[in-house]
Amino acid sequence: MAETAIFGGGCFWCTEAVMKDVIGVESVESGYIGGDVADPTYKQVCTGTTGHAEAVKVTYDADTISYAELLDMFLGTHDPTQLNRQGNDVGTQYRSAIFPLDAKQQEEAEAAIGRWNAANGAMAVTTIEGMSDGEQTATWYSAEGYHQDYWDGEGQRNPYCQATIPPKLMKLRKSFQKYVKDDA
Repeated sequence: MAETAIFGGGCFWCTEAVMKDVIGVESVESGYIGGDVADPTYKQVCTGTTGHAEAVKVTYDADTISYAELLDMFLGTHDPTQLNRQGNDVGTQYRSAIFPLDAKQQEEAEAAIGRWNAANGAMAVTTIEGMSDGEQTATWYSAEGYHQDYWDGEGQRNPYCQATIPPKLMKLRKSFQKYVKDDA
């Protein structure tokens, strides 16, 4: 059964690369969510003034992997203790955020942050956004085409990606080995 999850963990190129290697993940789309400008462009989002987060929309087979497991991998493959940044990427567009699609996902997101905090002896600053009275209220906007599948193409030649994505993929393979696709 196909389900959807939306996560913002810094640069969407990094989060997309990680999620694409997870069993049960059928597709990953980079985009923007959580802001107040309709149809934002990458250039607009990069200013940090639109309120959007760079995020990924993950379509996954819920019979193969659960939302809770995806949340644990999301929190475990970036630094959820960094407020409005991931490494050298600084600004609200790089915040650690979960965008639940319903009340059940919101409950699971809260539980996942609690699990991460307990396991790591630290406090995640990851926000849970876009919910009102158990309903998802944030609008998803797909990023421009050149951002999709970025690590599989242009990202291989991008020094930033070469420095930031492989450590995240190694963290996935080390900490969540049983969830990594065989061909990853």
